[in-house]
Amino acid sequence: MSTMPASTRIEGRAAALRIENLDTDQIMPKQFLRGIDKSGLKDGLLYDLRFDAQGRARSDFVLNRPEHAGASILVGGSNFGCGSSREHAVWGLLQFGIRAVVAPSFAEIFHSNAMNNRLLLVALPQDQIDALMNDADGPDANAVTIDIAAQTLRSRSVQARFELRPRHRRMFLEGLDSIGLSLTHQAQIAAFAQAHWQRQPWLKDVAATCRAAAPVALSRAQSISAPLSSKNG
Repeated sequence: MSTMPASTRIEGRAAALRIENLDTDQIMPKQFLRGIDKSGLKDGLLYDLRFDAQGRARSDFVLNRPEHAGASILVGGSNFGCGSSREHAVWGLLQFGIRAVVAPSFAEIFHSNAMNNRLLLVALPQDQIDALMNDADGPDANAVTIDIAAQTLRSRSVQARFELRPRHRRMFLEGLDSIGLSLTHQAQIAAFAQAHWQRQPWLKDVAATCRAAAPVALSRAQSISAPLSSKNG
């Protein structure tokens, strides 16, 4: 079973990204997708926002400011993660140290990729997001606590409740990825398969049976065609 450390609470410094429709090409630009593994993606996270054309860090960008160093919670605008379906955007956020993103809404595919990789997404109403962003801007008020078990979020000015799908909540609390969650139903899956094969036994291992029968069928076809070829010759 695929398991990871369980998470019941996320606590950390928040940073506000006041950008609506932040797409995955901005989160992880295409030039960082050339590798065949997940390594090094934190270097590409929000690259064009973090650095100028000469590769120098932009001092006015929120994640480059000293008071937001080590931020683990992003507070973003609506439709966060729209654009292409690249999962690298999620991997880059996690590698950078981001454990949760809070926004009014998320793009559907990004939401699925994030939760399956255990990057927590929390959707809150716009007024609470505005208050949370204001808290995040203050170096003495940007601490946020997210209780996954209770499904609550707390900052200096915000006390909110959010909703998680039961399966996503369970994945965080029990340290499961999507494969591990599926394998918790292994007994039911096996029982279903056994009943299915009992009802329709000719379907069991049909691919392996066909592969085994193929050489015999080919040999018979060749033996039949050989005399015909001889007569035609």
